[in-house]
Amino acid sequence: MPKSLGLVALLALLWGASFPLLKVAVETIPPITAAGTRCLIAGLLLSALLGRDFRSLWSSGIPLRTYLAQSAFNCIVPFSLVAWASTSIDAALTTILNSLSPIFIFILTWAITRHEAATPRKFFGVLLGIAGVLTIVGPDALSGFGKNTLAELACVAGSLSYAIAAILGRRFDRESPLVPATGATLIAAAVLIPLGLVFERPWEAEPSMASLLAILGSGILSTGFAFVLYFYLLSTIGSIATASQAYLRIVVGVGLGVVFLGERLTAWHFAGLALVFAAVVAMTMPPRRLGT
Repeated sequence: MPKSLGLVALLALLWGASFPLLKVAVETIPPITAAGTRCLIAGLLLSALLGRDFRSLWSSGIPLRTYLAQSAFNCIVPFSLVAWASTSIDAALTTILNSLSPIFIFILTWAITRHEAATPRKFFGVLLGIAGVLTIVGPDALSGFGKNTLAELACVAGSLSYAIAAILGRRFDRESPLVPATGATLIAAAVLIPLGLVFERPWEAEPSMASLLAILGSGILSTGFAFVLYFYLLSTIGSIATASQAYLRIVVGVGLGVVFLGERLTAWHFAGLALVFAAVVAMTMPPRRLGT
């Protein structure tokens, strides 16, 4: 248990740092190009770590469609949405809105896979999480689209995409974590980089050194190493427990955004954050045993 908790905390640190890094990256690099470059750096790094075992990507017997699905829901869709959203909203807010994966995972597993009991307390947690999302988005969500509502909803959609990826990721349980991590990032790079070339004309951009370093750090740490750790945890502690790091990374992403990027949180954000934390407590707290 201590080892698992430590690894979950480390994953939260790596992924929590990705949001401030991405915020810096998209200041001078177009969002799809930034997402594709992040995946390319990670894919090349992981390919090097695989070395001669690189052929295990196709010799393992895992269908290409499985890699494609994992890449789509864990990289292509959420990375693009979050990168685009980061051009208009703070890193702290993107972190909070991307922390909802445990709630979505619970809903999907209850409705589809049914491998976990749906207790009233967990349903209450789901309702608290939804309330937290609405509170974070703010009153604009209730009175029509506000200035940044689309960007905020893009982050929520990215969180849903991560939830689907976590459920699908169980198909790689018997493989080395390096295998799905490498396959997913390389496929994402192969899709996103051409899209960036077509729609963003990145050769016209003038990336700053800060943006380039942010992309490098995001690719190596928050994507490459983080994905290996992520698939390891999926195979050892399961999707819901692994997704619990989403709430820990709020502290990381929000803290880094406030300290290094000078961002500020509103009362709506604090209230929504409290509701989200209450949701995860309600959903993950183990049931009491008789006599305890």
